Amino acid sequence: MAFDTDSTAALAALIDYANAAGADASEASLAARESISAEVRMGELEGMEREEGRSVALRAFIGKRQAAASSTDLSTKGLKALAERVVAMAKAAPEDKFAGLLDQRYLARGPAPELEQSDTARPTPEQLLELAKRCEAASLAIPGIANSGGGGASFENAIFVHATSTGFEGAESATSYSLGTQPVAEKGDEMERDYEWRTKRFFADLPSAEEIGRIAGERTTRRLGARKVASQKAPVIFENRLAGRIISPFFSAISGASVARGVSFLKDKLGQRIFAEGFRIHEDPFVKRGAGSRWFDGEGGAVAPATLIDDGVLTMWLLNSSAARQLGLEPNGHATAGHGGPPGIGTANLFVKPGAEDLPGLMKSASKGLLVTDMFSPSLNMNTGDWSVGVAGYWFENGEIVHPVSEVTVAGSLLDIFARLRCGSDVDNRGALEIPSLIVDDLAVGGV
Repeated sequence: MAFDTDSTAALAALIDYANAAGADASEASLAARESISAEVRMGELEGMEREEGRSVALRAFIGKRQAAASSTDLSTKGLKALAERVVAMAKAAPEDKFAGLLDQRYLARGPAPELEQSDTARPTPEQLLELAKRCEAASLAIPGIANSGGGGASFENAIFVHATSTGFEGAESATSYSLGTQPVAEKGDEMERDYEWRTKRFFADLPSAEEIGRIAGERTTRRLGARKVASQKAPVIFENRLAGRIISPFFSAISGASVARGVSFLKDKLGQRIFAEGFRIHEDPFVKRGAGSRWFDGEGGAVAPATLIDDGVLTMWLLNSSAARQLGLEPNGHATAGHGGPPGIGTANLFVKPGAEDLPGLMKSASKGLLVTDMFSPSLNMNTGDWSVGVAGYWFENGEIVHPVSEVTVAGSLLDIFARLRCGSDVDNRGALEIPSLIVDDLAVGGV
């Protein structure tokens, strides 16, 4: 599957049909995807799937009225019918004074940079099956692993093309390769689960199946013997592979749409210090082979590196054109593609500045506390920032692991937690957010 001139021609025709039907402005997109996945359990094939799909979408404007829809019919008749349907919907839609295409002065210009998002490797179903089997087998070989929740390997190739009636045309293609397994450890009546999973843009960048399986198995067996701890306030360390979950509400809270609606616990914090001194979150959409790389946003807007948190201070909102109009600001390249609906708001590659201490160092400096390695069922009040989450992990004393912990919660105000977060040096780079382990002193731990 490759981007070709037919894709551009289809979008140009769709925009022409919308204009002919009475649209004042419009934007069109084409999304194509092919994927193969293989799943195994206890060495046997559980399922094999292959998917291919292609669709077009149109958003049309009549003054300040807008409507959007998508279709899998790329024939001339189908494109014309889609355009006429969307324009008719727009004529009947209520007015939205903030609706409209992104102003031309904010559009991405020039040739697309080489971001190395698309690999040429095309693993066969048989190769993916073999990888999944090897990965699961490596986890089952770890002493204490008695069962498996399964293993899997997958490949995906995706293409996105965007065009507007104001003259923007842009295309992006990306591949992704995933491999992982979920072993089960058993001891008497006790059973614990854990996992290890990796996704990369380039096939050769994946760790070996044996390494992923070994890590999954070792993580799972370490969870055997878990118990509760007494309710108390104690230092809590969030392991790097899930530390992003504690700051993910931050990105939702600085979305311009949330701020404009007044449903953000950070709505009045722009320009203020909300994280500890020295804390830094940087965004870069131009990282080669990055999971969140892009050269234009979901409205065709120009993107650029930005520092969202600088020395603990909140520097900007994340804006698409609609949110920017509502707040009286300029859009800043954070639109996500609606493809059948209005654009959303999102980020590119994110980097939390690491600190000086590795994970053992954080534990030693804290003396005793809770190391969180799993989180589930989070609860968040977006208006106040009050937050709680179920966790599992390990209790440590004198900087050393004492025993696994389960069935406990941690809770607090995110405004208070953010202000006291400190970063370790052990950066996890498995996704679009590169982040080290995070520690917060004196956090409420709910146990027995």
